[in-house]
Order: sequence, then structure tokens, then C-alpha cells
Amino acid sequence: MSAANEEVKILTVASCSNVRAEHRAHVVVSGSYGGRYNAYNAAKWPVRAVIMSDAGIGKDNAGIIGLDFLDQIGMAAATADARTCHIGDGDHMLAHGIISYVNRTAAALGCAPGQSVRDCAERMRAAAVPTVAPPPITEGARFVIRDVPGEPVLICADSIGMLQPGDAGRIVVTASHGALSGGRPDNTVPPDILAVFFSDAGVGMDRAGIARLDDLDRKGIVAGTTSANSAPIGDSRALYHDGILSHVNGPASLRGGRVGMKLKDFIEVLTAAAKR
Repeated sequence: MSAANEEVKILTVASCSNVRAEHRAHVVVSGSYGGRYNAYNAAKWPVRAVIMSDAGIGKDNAGIIGLDFLDQIGMAAATADARTCHIGDGDHMLAHGIISYVNRTAAALGCAPGQSVRDCAERMRAAAVPTVAPPPITEGARFVIRDVPGEPVLICADSIGMLQPGDAGRIVVTASHGALSGGRPDNTVPPDILAVFFSDAGVGMDRAGIARLDDLDRKGIVAGTTSANSAPIGDSRALYHDGILSHVNGPASLRGGRVGMKLKDFIEVLTAAAKR
């Protein structure tokens, strides 16, 4: 390894939304799913290379489509099998993860499925830092789906980071995974939100992809996940229209939420109950 490569660090983040200037030109292991939105967040700085979670791959290959996106700018990228490490936790991925997919740029460095995340990251230290900006994306937006007087407002947000303090009393469908950031409880979800839903990201090792449900259960917040195979992670409107509930917490169950139920139908139940 050259002296220049020895200066390249392997850094971890819970999410690609946490990538900042200090990660520029280093290799990043991120707890995010490997979609275009997260790939874009890594590329805009840019980092030298990135490893994300495959989130169970899911519908339309949504958990890994960021790999091809990053090939467009020559950024090495790979995903870790969510069954081998905790999504949402870059440290756990680096320590335990096994690579499931690599893009062409990473393959040219010797990265391959079956390697440990650490081995793949070490190889990525020899990658070239992209010199062009990533192409624009349409993912990563927030939408007001319904705003009718006397009913709870319905919001679709492609990322949990798009939740707002003003979402009190609202129903929010977020296309993020249902894991806890870094495996730790947090206050991202407003405490007085009416209900919030996520993708189960294939559930993964130790049920990390749905760990937030238990945390929200303790806070008395209605919450559930849709199957990653029923709607693509990262697309909140698809989760709302096509998602099938795969897991619900206690408060959701008490209000009529059931595994196998269409998320859209359960939201209608919640909306009707709130109008009484």
C-alpha cells in the first residue's frame, strides 16, 4: 500500500445523511440502505468509497440500486447482507458484515461478494476519489398526501430525517428502515405524532430493521413496517399505496393494525377513528 493510501481512513456512520466534510476522500461504512438517495448523500461530498446495507434487497432491487448509480461517477460501492449485520449501525456492519453486492468500480479493486465488510473496505482504500458530481435524483422528498379539515394530515416522507416537530397529530409514512440509529434510542420521531410507518428493510440480523417499533411501543406511538418485498424502500408514496404491513407494535395492534393488511387500509382506519 502506498503512503497516500495509508492516510485514507475507514470511517463509520449510522446513516449517509451523517456524512460531512470530514468524511471527504475517505472510505465510509454506512448503516443506510443502498438506494440512490443514500448513494447521492455519500457522493455529493464526495467520499472515496461507500459500503451500505442491502436492506434485504426488496422490491425493484431498491436496497442495492445505489450501486449502479455510483458507477456512473466511478465511485466504488458495495452492500452488506442485512442478515449478517445490523442495518442503521455502521460500527456493527464493519465488525460483522459480509458483502452481498459490489458495483463494477469496486470489483475492479478486488471487492467481491462473500468478503467481510472490513476486507472490502480495506481494498477500497486504493479507490480513486470521484472527480465529477453525481447526477440529480428524484428520491428524497416530502409530500402532503391529504390535508382535510377534521382529519389527521397524512404525510409521505422518503427519509426519517424529514420528520418535523410540526408533525404532531399527523400520520407519517416514511420510506426509511425501522432500525434505531446506531442501535440507540433517539428522538427523531416527534413524541406526539399520531402514527408513523417504515420499511422493514428485510428485517435482518437480530430484527434490527424493525427495532424502532419496540422503542415507539414504549412511548405509546402507533407504528408499523411494510414488507420490503411489497414496496421499495426509499419511496414513501409506494409504501403508502402498495405496502403490506409486516410488523405492528402494541398501540397499532390496539387500533386495528394487522400483519398482512395493506398500509393504506390501516391508515383509513386510523383516520376514521380520529374523526370521531
